[in-house]
Formats: sequence, C-alpha cells, structure tokens
Amino acid sequence: MPAPGENLRIDSARLWDSLMAMAQVGPGVAGGNNRQTLTDADAEGRALFQSWCEAAGMTMGVDAMGTMFATRAGEDADALPVYIGSHLDTQPTGGKYDGVLGVLGGLEVIRSMNDLGIRTRHPIVLTNWANEEGARFAPAMLASGVFAGVHSLDYAYARKDLDGKTYGEELARIGWKGGEEVGARKMHAYFEYHIEQGPILEAAEKTIGVVTHCQGLWWLEFTLTGREAHTGSTPMDMRVNAGLAMARIFEMVQEVAIKAQPGAVGGVGQVTFTPNSRNVLPGKVVFTVDIRSPDQAKLDAMRAEVEARAPEICAALGVGCDIEPVGHFDPVTFAPELVARVREAAVRLGYGHMDIISGAGHDACWAARVAPTTMIMCPCVGGLSHNEAEEISPEWAAAGADVLLHAVLETAEVLS
Repeated sequence: MPAPGENLRIDSARLWDSLMAMAQVGPGVAGGNNRQTLTDADAEGRALFQSWCEAAGMTMGVDAMGTMFATRAGEDADALPVYIGSHLDTQPTGGKYDGVLGVLGGLEVIRSMNDLGIRTRHPIVLTNWANEEGARFAPAMLASGVFAGVHSLDYAYARKDLDGKTYGEELARIGWKGGEEVGARKMHAYFEYHIEQGPILEAAEKTIGVVTHCQGLWWLEFTLTGREAHTGSTPMDMRVNAGLAMARIFEMVQEVAIKAQPGAVGGVGQVTFTPNSRNVLPGKVVFTVDIRSPDQAKLDAMRAEVEARAPEICAALGVGCDIEPVGHFDPVTFAPELVARVREAAVRLGYGHMDIISGAGHDACWAARVAPTTMIMCPCVGGLSHNEAEEISPEWAAAGADVLLHAVLETAEVLS
C-alpha cells in the first residue's frame, strides 16, 4: 500500500497533556512517580487509561495476568490485529515517561486516527502490559513473559514482593484479574515506543532511535549467609561477614563486565541486609546482580564467570552462598521489515534518526517470540531513567509518536 502522507501528525499538545495527567496518579516525592504494579495507584492509573480508551471508541479486554487490551476495530474481521504497547507501572522512584510514553503515545495514535477519519484493514490493539518493571514482583516483563509462554501462570501468581504478598493475591485485591486466557491473542505485528533510558540519542543529536536489537540479560539473586555479631566486640579474624563477601562480589562483577568490553554491562541495584542494624554484622545479605550484553557468547561467559567466582569469594570468608536466576532473556533481533518501516517513516517525516540497540529489557523482547516486533525510541535528558528526575521534551515525545503513527498505519493497511 502507499505510505501515509507526510502531512499526518499526532496532536502533540494532547499527548503531553495525557502524560501530565497520568503523572498525577501515584506521584513520587521528587517530581516523578511511584505507581508500582498491583498497588492502589496502579489500579487508579488503569481506570484512567480505560476511561480514555473507551472515550476513543475502543473496547477493553483484560487477561488473567491483568494485562489490558484496548481494541480499535478494523474493516476485515479476519485480519490479525496490529498491537501497540508498553506499560504504566513504574519503579518506586520512577519517572513520568518510562513505559507510560509508549502506552499514551499509542493512545494518541488512535485518537489522531479518529480525528482524521482513518480506517484500516487490520484492527489495532493498544496494550498495557502488567508488571513490566519487576520492581515489586521479580522478574521484570512478567505478564508479557506468560503471554509468550516463557513463564507459567502458576509461577507468575506465586511471585512474592518484599512483604510476602503474592502476585495472584494482589491482582485479585485491586480488581484487575481478567477472564481472558493469557497468550490466546494472535498478533499481526507489535510496536513499542519508549524513551531510550540512556544518553546515546541525545549525545548524537538524533530525535528517533530505530531499535534493531535488544541486549540479553541475566538477573542472578545472591543469598549470602554469615553470622550476626557485634561490630565492636567481635575480633576481625573471628567474623563471618556476609557484608564483606558482598562487597568483594560487587568488585568482581565490575571486573567481569569491564573485561567483556565493548558491549557488556554489569552491576547491582538492590541489596537487603539482615538485621540491617548499625552495630550488627549482617547474618544474611540478599542482592541481585544484573549483567547484560547483545552478544550471546559474552552474556553466557559473564554469567559463568560470576557464578564460578562468587562461591570461591564466599568460601574464603566462611560465608554461605546461594545463587538463583530470577530474570533472563536472550539477545533479541527485531523484525527487519518493521525496523525498515520505522526508519523510512523517520526519513519521510524529516526526523534525525539512528539505529540503536536497547540496553534495557522491554515487553517487546517477549512479544518478538510470538510476532514480528520492533521498537521506536526518543531521547531522554542526560540519559537519566529509573529516577524521578527523568525528563524528555514535548517535541521528542511528539516526533516518536509521529513515527509510530506512520509505521502502524502502513502495517495496519489504510483503506481509502
């Protein structure tokens, strides 16, 4: 079919207003958001999103994982839908755009189609995936993982937060446990729009990131067992210090990641000390090592080295060491035909663009297992994300949504 006309643009002011309205739900303490999955704030955000979708003429479906699917009908009842999606849940100290831009950018695509009276052969489905962040219930991208057959529903329902509450219980509590079978829906294609969460686009002065790949990831949860003891009265040579073992593992992870350059990262973002008292050596330390690379061989080698060296570090200190993988996906190559469609839309619209590999995990990583998939990215100021100071400009937000509009319309097949 012919490409959509160059004059087609979304309503940038309406998109920005929607972003700011959603940011009022589950506000953080420093200008961002704390709308963690399956909290009351999450339920409130879902209800607002549903009201907007229904006002735009869409019908809402919800599956048994709590993922929301808003459908704009197509003209061909037998044509598989084109999906647009991302997530509305946030980190505990999250920004206003991570995930939310993709959901509300997709909503703006539908609203703009309605304004312009555009009909498509394929239906279009706007998706809010549940528990993308994994901040409350590990692993990340949990609902899309069940959708793609990576996790079982029972496994997902049994995930616990730090208070011991399970995913299944909390989903029922907030009233968003739907009746649809997870994964029963079929996709013609899947598009996800997201902020970069890194500094590359801004540094290159490019407005559009054409995402060709997503790097693979392992989350390895460590439980180190030492012996609680008084920090002042226990001699240095008589300690079984789980905290010291943790520190040495941190240094080792840094060394492994540096050795694997270029194209590899590693670090730790979450640590829990027990009993977490100023004058007590920890009897237990739990933390998660996060290693990533777009190169499968590097990713596998990094995991193997971390898992081999950590027990040796602990044994030298008399500390017990247990390692459990709690999150994983292999590197992803996105559908070349959809990647090309995004790139061509950026050219047609006159936006500066570049190919980019996503450093973060996204629901698109699992969607790519069941349908042709790609992503679009816009810059974020200073590359800052998973931080309440996360920021983008209205112009960046609109540009990516414009590209999304064109790529989706070409894929969904506009009817005259």
